[in-house]
Amino acid sequence: MSRILVDLPDSQIEELAVIVESEQRPRAAVIRDAIEAYIAQRKRTLGTDVFGLWKSKKVDGLTYQQELRSEW
Repeated sequence: MSRILVDLPDSQIEELAVIVESEQRPRAAVIRDAIEAYIAQRKRTLGTDVFGLWKSKKVDGLTYQQELRSEW
């Protein structure tokens, strides 16, 4: 496990302290869980904005690709 140094505004430190106190867990564990949740959420949304992108196009994707490559 590696250590990192992160600067946080006082407001986030205070909110984090509330969570730590209410859950009775170490601050590092709460931060690790938050980062894990953020990474998982990003993995779910990274590819979703491109799926179905071509469905509203009038031309077939392969035909379009072949036309573009014919210009080379």
